[in-house]
Amino acid sequence: MNPKPAEILDTILGYLGFVATVQEESVDGTTVLQVLTSEPERLIGRREQVMDDLQLIVNRILAAQTPPGPWVVVDIAHHRAMRDDALAEQARQLGNVVRSTGRPMHTAPLNAYDRRIVHNVFKDDAEISTSSPKTEEKLKRVTLRKRPLDKPAS
Repeated sequence: MNPKPAEILDTILGYLGFVATVQEESVDGTTVLQVLTSEPERLIGRREQVMDDLQLIVNRILAAQTPPGPWVVVDIAHHRAMRDDALAEQARQLGNVVRSTGRPMHTAPLNAYDRRIVHNVFKDDAEISTSSPKTEEKLKRVTLRKRPLDKPAS
């Protein structure tokens, strides 16, 4: 029988010499592996590189077991969740500027995961639309614009 995602990550962390607890949660239909440890900075890494690499390894193992495999998100001491909340708040602030000035605004260059967060903040917003350029670059800006007002039928 194939091990569960939490067991895979716990095994990897054990081989790396980390004492950690891995909790499996479901957030908005996505499996999140929450890692609680006394040394979260080492598992997060610079620019979250270690955390992203752990997520990639776990997802590759899951995909090899049962293609295409479930997708899981690895979070260390709620770091990713707090960062996502901060990014969503920054996007809301940009949206408020667009609402008040009517001028388009751009985010800083973001990776695909972060762009998705920004797009989801405004997916049901009647006043603000978002777009990203269709390029092959990994980091792209999201443009926030005021939606055009519907003209009344004459």
